[in-house]
Amino acid sequence: MLLDTSGLLCYLDADDARHPDAVTYMAAASYVLTHTFVIAELIALAHVRHFPRRRVLSFVNQLLDNRGVEIVWVDQTLYRSALSLLDYQLDKSYSLCDAISFVLMQQRDIGDALSTDHHFNQAGFRCLL
Repeated sequence: MLLDTSGLLCYLDADDARHPDAVTYMAAASYVLTHTFVIAELIALAHVRHFPRRRVLSFVNQLLDNRGVEIVWVDQTLYRSALSLLDYQLDKSYSLCDAISFVLMQQRDIGDALSTDHHFNQAGFRCLL
């Protein structure tokens, strides 16, 4: 399962109606993957939504230290592959972060994303939230 920004925010926010589902999916996942652009986007989104910075940074550090979560550090090759995907699908409104996720999901044969973002469905993946 790929962890997307919106899914992580649902997991982090106990007041979100999707929080219980996010917790359940995380606990049941046999493989969990995310990347550094998702983490950067999470920090920015949580700030805009007025989450306490210390809480968010603590969560991010726990995620980084969690041996059950593979964190992919976006390199030039992955970045360029995502840019190529965006260029190939100009009719879509995917973000660069989404495109990186889609490339990783294709490379790793991952079908599910802990996300609320309909772009995952649009790209042929299953959006769990």
